[in-house]
Amino acid sequence: MTSIDTIPPDGGAQAAPRAPQQPEPPAIGPMLVPAPSKATRAQRIALGLGLLVTAWITLQLFASVLAPFVAAAVIAYALDPPTTDLTRLGLGRGVAALLMILALLAGVLLFALLLYPLLLSQIGLLVARIPQYATLLQGWAREVLTDLQAKFGPDVVNDKLRDLVSGQAASMLSILLSTITGLIGSGFAIFNVLSLAVVTPVVGFYLLRDWPRVVQKIDSWLPHRYAEVIRAQAREVDRVLSAWVRGQALCCLILAGYYAVGLTIAGLDLGLVVGLSAGILSFIPYVGSITGGVTAIGLALAQFPSWHGLAVVIAVLVSGQVLEGYVIYPRFLGDRVELPAVWVIFALFAGGAAFGFLGVMLAVPVAATIGVLFRFWLRRYLRSPLYLDPP
Repeated sequence: MTSIDTIPPDGGAQAAPRAPQQPEPPAIGPMLVPAPSKATRAQRIALGLGLLVTAWITLQLFASVLAPFVAAAVIAYALDPPTTDLTRLGLGRGVAALLMILALLAGVLLFALLLYPLLLSQIGLLVARIPQYATLLQGWAREVLTDLQAKFGPDVVNDKLRDLVSGQAASMLSILLSTITGLIGSGFAIFNVLSLAVVTPVVGFYLLRDWPRVVQKIDSWLPHRYAEVIRAQAREVDRVLSAWVRGQALCCLILAGYYAVGLTIAGLDLGLVVGLSAGILSFIPYVGSITGGVTAIGLALAQFPSWHGLAVVIAVLVSGQVLEGYVIYPRFLGDRVELPAVWVIFALFAGGAAFGFLGVMLAVPVAATIGVLFRFWLRRYLRSPLYLDPP
């Protein structure tokens, strides 16, 4: 049967079929406003700026409570590959995530149970020896100033200046010790530690369980016009960041174990604490090795009466640097990490200055993202007329 819509007004010859009807523009009040066919450049810029401003305000307002959630996100990101491998063996995502979180907690508890008594005894030894180290530091400062006074005369270095510097040198260690004790014993620090210990594993489990769905949901929100470009840059950020995080974590663990065992075998009283600190701080380029080296050599000078013990400690430190530079770093990091050391150091210090501990945790991901975006825009610039136009 012929439809009424296809019969011409005069009932004669058949008319051409109608074009499909366009959706009517949305009505706002009594007036009809035509819907835009595509987003304008101003709207795209406003969206980007709005996201950046929202993220900045969120960090400013909630920086004090975001640390456990950011730490949980880091754990979920780091444990997602092994969790995915477990799901391929037939385990459910929730069970695999629970096993990975339990394995992480078991490792941390085992580390604490094995090393906590040793660390506690060495920290007690350090506190007991503070007066001895202060006396040695005072005597060393007095000798240095005496030599300077003999070389440059009493007009440049007088007795009052020498007594003042030696006295201040003696009190430096006591001030440092009291500051560290106050920070550790403060209620806010204890609250932060407890929140990290309790909230982080719980949030980490839920994030790890839902990680594929979270990534898929964020991917569905990408603007269609730039979706492929954003996905490509996100894959590049993931490549750089995963190589840095997982490789640097292995490097820190290996170096912490090596320095702790080596300095303890060398006979340094606080070798375990100094070695673990040097290894853990190795995620900041040069800071861990310099801090651990200066501390270990200073303690060796105060402890060993002869040069033999100092030479053994220096040999452990030098061999650790050779191991890091020629074995550990090329094996676990290599050329996959496109994060220059200066950029990492600046990002860590800038993040710490802006947002404290939260900024330190976010520093490397943000630095990796900025590095990838900078290389992307640099490639576009080098292919654009802005760069290629002749003079």
